[in-house]
Amino acid sequence: MNRRDLLKKSLCLAASTAGFGALSSRFSLAHAATMYSKAQRSLLGNDYRALVCVFLYGGNDSFNFIVPRDASAHATYAATRGSIAVPRSELVALNPTASGAAYGLHPGVETGTAAAPHAAITALANLFNQANSRVAIVANTGPLLYPTTKTQYQNESVPLPPQLYSHDDQSAWWQTPTANSFDRIGWGGLLADRFGISNPNQNLAMTISTDGDNVYQTAEDVVPYFVSPWGVDRIDNIDPTWSQPTARRNALYQLLNGPLNNPLERTYATGFKRTVSNYEQVISALQPSETTFDAIFGADNTIDDYLTRQLKMVARLISARDTLNMTRQIFFVGFGGFDTHDNQATDHPGLLAAIANGLTKFYQATQQMGIANQVTAFTASEFGRTLTNNGDGTDHGWGGHQLVIGGAVNGGRFYGRFPSLATSNSNPDDAGWGQIIPTTSVDQYAWTLARWYGLPDDAGGRGLVFPNVTRFTDISQNGTGSHHLGFLPAAV
Repeated sequence: MNRRDLLKKSLCLAASTAGFGALSSRFSLAHAATMYSKAQRSLLGNDYRALVCVFLYGGNDSFNFIVPRDASAHATYAATRGSIAVPRSELVALNPTASGAAYGLHPGVETGTAAAPHAAITALANLFNQANSRVAIVANTGPLLYPTTKTQYQNESVPLPPQLYSHDDQSAWWQTPTANSFDRIGWGGLLADRFGISNPNQNLAMTISTDGDNVYQTAEDVVPYFVSPWGVDRIDNIDPTWSQPTARRNALYQLLNGPLNNPLERTYATGFKRTVSNYEQVISALQPSETTFDAIFGADNTIDDYLTRQLKMVARLISARDTLNMTRQIFFVGFGGFDTHDNQATDHPGLLAAIANGLTKFYQATQQMGIANQVTAFTASEFGRTLTNNGDGTDHGWGGHQLVIGGAVNGGRFYGRFPSLATSNSNPDDAGWGQIIPTTSVDQYAWTLARWYGLPDDAGGRGLVFPNVTRFTDISQNGTGSHHLGFLPAAV
């Protein structure tokens, strides 16, 4: 192998292992374009806290996940949805503690059969229904620039997020504050920029993804670290099992240590050395937890869905928090298959069972570690689906329902306002074609999570990350109105 090939292979490995693919677009690795001083970005970080974003790619049909159980409301839902409607008798009951609304979960199996509800769906419902519940449901959430009514939408009298109903655009809008969406800077990344220097370990990024690159963790400073759901990807050039390891390693480090006269060479060398250091410390930190969570998730060779496998890896990484010297972390987990234009009746139940399975088991893992109060997992999806049935599935919608689970969650409750599920002409929430206008903004949802994480409610905190959230108020819980939704307390 010649010098050029060795460097080329090293660059590819660095990119795949630690998010070094951001090199070409974000040289913030060197902190050259930082907008805020370290004093401004050093926020609460002495106690451990973690946010886990579970992004459901494709647009989850949450109107078939969380379904009206009241006889009259269900009849309206069934009339609108037609052949894909879940029979009322098959719903797994949700019993909220602070609302008279009657809803239930999709059973997670094909409806119209004699099959019992999937065990994971039953387990999730039980978590919601138990005393001191730690599962909340946030109704009809989606990207908004301003509160929007059907009349305003039809008259184009308020600004709307651009490219509504587009997968890529709405994924980006979901993962960014509305004020930063055009810059593609994620709100998880903005939190990392402000909390990152609170971590004792300044080499390993506080943002870790088990599903590769994403907008949510895109930051001005912090470059996310990528981990495979199966473990840390091996870097052949430094792995002692590779042929001629000493000679190759020495040759690589001789190249990286100089002389490096070009800024690109120096930046690459710094990034690769960081990658090597992260590779070595994360592999070492994960070794003690190789079988720790098998009793909850199952052994690795028995896990049959990608989401649960990712969440097991996140649990292992959290269990290594002390070894890795991390006090604040933000994880991203991605799970696809929700673009159910076709075969929804057969494909969607298994996806919903996977959501329930992964989230309930992950929560159990945080309980086993004794840190359930310090970890919050939440779902997101670029949009909901249409209420209308296209004959074999549903099409791109707008608003949708989300789940939040964690020991600090004020659960057993519905937050926000559920929309009408009537047919389009008589539905005040329908923008047309069954596409439901959100009644809760993504900014409110994200601000509630960030507020618990420690972002202060002042000009340097909420005012910088979520400046547009003051356009929205929620009066569903306390009658007075607030910009957050109340499913989590503020950090203290």
